[in-house]
Amino acid sequence: MRPLLFVLFVLSLPLTLSAQEQWPGFLGAGASPLKAETIPTQWSAEQNVAWKAGIPGYGQSSPVIWGDQVYVTSVAGPNKEQLHVVCFSLKSGKQLWDHIQPSTYPEKNSVYISRAAPTPVLDENGIYAYFESGDIVALSHAGELKWAASLTKRYGAPKNKFGLSASPVQWQDRVIVLIDDEGPSYITAVSKADGSELWKTDRKSRVSWSSPMIVPVGEAQQVVCSSAGSIDGYDPKTGKQLWTYDEVGGNNKTSPIPAGNGEFLIGASPGREGDNNELAKKSNGLFVVKQQGDDWEPQFAWTNASPTPSWGTPIVYQGNAYWVNRVGVVYCLNAKDGESVYTSRIKESCWATPVGIGDRVYFFGKNGVTTVLKAGNEFEVLAENELWTEDNPPVNNVPTAEETSAERRQGVAMFSRPTLYGAAIVNGYLVLRTGSQLYCIKP
Repeated sequence: MRPLLFVLFVLSLPLTLSAQEQWPGFLGAGASPLKAETIPTQWSAEQNVAWKAGIPGYGQSSPVIWGDQVYVTSVAGPNKEQLHVVCFSLKSGKQLWDHIQPSTYPEKNSVYISRAAPTPVLDENGIYAYFESGDIVALSHAGELKWAASLTKRYGAPKNKFGLSASPVQWQDRVIVLIDDEGPSYITAVSKADGSELWKTDRKSRVSWSSPMIVPVGEAQQVVCSSAGSIDGYDPKTGKQLWTYDEVGGNNKTSPIPAGNGEFLIGASPGREGDNNELAKKSNGLFVVKQQGDDWEPQFAWTNASPTPSWGTPIVYQGNAYWVNRVGVVYCLNAKDGESVYTSRIKESCWATPVGIGDRVYFFGKNGVTTVLKAGNEFEVLAENELWTEDNPPVNNVPTAEETSAERRQGVAMFSRPTLYGAAIVNGYLVLRTGSQLYCIKP
């Protein structure tokens, strides 16, 4: 029996899309090259905003782009019972279709639980959207359902009281999902063709929200997970664990973006109660994986105790490494040796990961102000771009479910403010996403 769904078609869509311009996954994994002159340095609520569009429900995932279409995910309903995959025209912002899939694991729609946090992946055949409910939905670029699968039904429901947020990665014919949880934890590959299991590797239970990344190591690629007490490399073909490194702590939020062949940055910070404080100080740095014969040698090339990242993943750009923390402090380090280049503060904290383009590094502030720094060894602010004003904030469909404690009720006010969650960038277009609205910035 065909599952309950609703697909709204506004336009007649082509069967195939040009893949020349793409931002097909979390943090731009697999993105097409960018020309700096096509992305503006300055904008405001009145300047260089080509369009803005409302998103049904609420979501914390980043937008993704394939050809002339941009996609987002969101959830709606008192118990997040509706899972949305929404497609917009990149050129006009017009909503092209909205696929609604029923959740196989409804849970309270609360600001304290992740809401459509994982970012989907795209390829020439369509979109693969994973939700923290354990549901994976595969759709064509025209919005037609190809298949749906439930990891919750397959392996059991997650137990993390704040929800899951790890984004999937893709490799050839498969989508790879990391489930690190208080309950059973594992990493699994599902077939893009039909959602069936290709492999599953169990992991030690842990609380984490970090995402895996595909990292080139030698002539091959590995799935690398930096998550709550270990850094691990897996063979994407078989799921075999190739190596592990456990002298690390506080690494439960940021992702290991490749910084070179076998190289990536690790971001770590103490927990809410200061746990892992000493080990976390030794866990921010450049990590290197090398092969010696049949053995793998994973180790830090250098570490620096100064950075304390929150949600934004550290990046390497033009010879420098950048961290940003919850109060907007930017730590710029030399990417070769980890020596401090400068430490300074920008206007807002960042939930999104910064992006380097041309001679600039963009820091997307959580309250809508993007700070553009000049890349290099001097702290120089090129622009502070306010996306919205206090008297004209974006649509924000925050949940209205009643919280059970006074502390949580007080926190609702803080979380109810619009938050800038992520960006997707292709030549000529910078797309920014809040919980319930998309913005497109153009020169």
